[in-house]
Amino acid sequence: MKIEIIKCLQDNYSYLIIDKKSNEACVIDPSEADPVIDFCEENKIKIKYILNTHHHYDHVGGNKEIKEFYNSKILGFEHDKNRIPEIDILLKDQEVWKKNNFEAKIFHIPGHTTGHICYYFFNEKILFTGDTLFSLGCGKIFEGTYAQMFNSLRLFKSFPLDTKIYCGHEYTLQNSKFCLEHDPKNKMLINKILKIKENLSQGNPTLPSTIEDELNCNIFLKANDVESFSKLRDLKDNF
Repeated sequence: MKIEIIKCLQDNYSYLIIDKKSNEACVIDPSEADPVIDFCEENKIKIKYILNTHHHYDHVGGNKEIKEFYNSKILGFEHDKNRIPEIDILLKDQEVWKKNNFEAKIFHIPGHTTGHICYYFFNEKILFTGDTLFSLGCGKIFEGTYAQMFNSLRLFKSFPLDTKIYCGHEYTLQNSKFCLEHDPKNKMLINKILKIKENLSQGNPTLPSTIEDELNCNIFLKANDVESFSKLRDLKDNF
């Protein structure tokens, strides 16, 4: 499998998971259709499946057009069936979804929204976290509770350390400023910020990150209880 990062809108990322043998692909959270279709047509890739982490428009905006162009199937959480446009396949928490050479385990991770899920391609150790876990940050709590978000983030701590994380937005540099404010002596964080700035200066994404990097550097994953997490989340909202 090969992962291609497609820049969309202002700071969104969509991701292509490409089966190099067949040149068929899944696309994660296509916020808009044109950049995804342009890349696929240039590289003769056919999108078989559209995988949505949650219903927000900047993650599903390209669903309908891509589906019509490639006759793709759209996947999402079963409880978001009325919120994800054009959805075909309803996924359950803890389900293993497998089609052709694509295989992922689904985890329900509420907090940002009540129906948010992530896709863990466990054979490749690749995790698509949408707007729940960002590199050096976490999503805002729009529909869920602090406890739900805290538990969703705690789930990620159980994944293998070398799991690669692909999230929904390029927020890493801005997130790093908040982490540094609250963890100023963290040498691993300081070194990571240098790499972040180098990547951005070259026009490259700061992703993927890894579970190990996030455990070492992400201040939200260092919170030991809901109370301390809630305080951090409130501070970040006003940072």
